Amino acid sequence: MIILDLSQVMLSNIMVQLGNHTNAQVDENMVRHMCLNSIRMYKTKFGPEYGEFVIACDNKNYWRKSLFPYYKANRKKSQAASELDWKAIFECLNKIRGELKEHFPYRIIDVESAEADDIIGTLCIEFGNTSEKILILSGDKDFQQLQRYINIRQYNPVLKKFITCNDPDKFLAEHILKGDAGDGIPNILSDDNCFVLGSRQKPMTQKKMDDLTSLGLEGKLDHPNFRNYMRNKQLIDLTQVPEGIKIQVLESYDGQANKKSSNLLNYFIANRLKNLTESIQDFT
Repeated sequence: MIILDLSQVMLSNIMVQLGNHTNAQVDENMVRHMCLNSIRMYKTKFGPEYGEFVIACDNKNYWRKSLFPYYKANRKKSQAASELDWKAIFECLNKIRGELKEHFPYRIIDVESAEADDIIGTLCIEFGNTSEKILILSGDKDFQQLQRYINIRQYNPVLKKFITCNDPDKFLAEHILKGDAGDGIPNILSDDNCFVLGSRQKPMTQKKMDDLTSLGLEGKLDHPNFRNYMRNKQLIDLTQVPEGIKIQVLESYDGQANKKSSNLLNYFIANRLKNLTESIQDFT
């Protein structure tokens, strides 16, 4: 199974298309061609070893936001301050995602309130210790925790290299302690709103991490860092995805078994994808 982190790959293609022209218009036709060509390339490169292609989508109203209001809060600020037309970018992404769902023979999983991380994590936990070989196509460092399952590998499509984690359990333990600044999650020594307020985190040294790891905060309700530890564990550890979302992911996966393409040739012709039409067999 090849699992594609759709938003990450599509956004990287858009950034390549825009280049340094941050105020340029998004060319929907070019983005569509680049995204589909990426899918064709990954399917051709990895399909013989890993099998079917599965696409994981980001939905909106992330469940983590209801748990932690500051989750990814600074991203909207950054987008508002950017010269990029993010409204046009998301409209383009949503349109192409809809076309993939309608026309292509892949299981495309899009669950209310879930992120691609939740989908990828759920599928890897479900199938990672079976005979199913799984390749995650994403540069997201969070997925290194999933390499604890025997048949999981990760490939970074932007850097064009495999990501290997020698100790996934240690990676996860330290990631929980350090938090994730990119997602607005502070380290466990710091307040929930430190990134939103623009204040500095309390320093998390390697010695402090080693001491906390040796101590083990699981179940230590009276420890001063227990509350923030659990905050970060729920947000970062992919085994903590809510049960209802896991069920929906697996139901969507099972429900799309043996999915067929729908008028793929007509779709390619209608969207003037002449070069890709010549390689249409690579998509099926």
